[in-house]
Amino acid sequence: MIDVLVAIFVVIGVFFAVVSAIGIVRLKDVYSRAHASGKSATLGVIFIMLAVFIHFLSQGVMNAKILLAILFLFLTAPVASLMITRSAYRNGVKLEKNTVIDDLKEMYEIDQNQSK
Repeated sequence: MIDVLVAIFVVIGVFFAVVSAIGIVRLKDVYSRAHASGKSATLGVIFIMLAVFIHFLSQGVMNAKILLAILFLFLTAPVASLMITRSAYRNGVKLEKNTVIDDLKEMYEIDQNQSK
């Protein structure tokens, strides 16, 4: 039963990793690509690491380092993706031409007006 659960987690992890890779290749701008890599790749790696943790736990090895790595990755990867996209926006990297809504435009215009 444990092997089936491990296999399911690995398959789910590989699915998210493949979706992330396709998103990075197919999406048009840096913002969409960062979203694909920040969310899907994080979920893919977390599921694979959970499978590793469960596999070794079933053999009687409790490895807290894997759990800490999962926690660290869960907290840092999406934040890093957010910081990359925010810095790209502040440096003037253009949005995709088909983008309809720019939620950050008003916020940064207000910040620039207040700093003057």
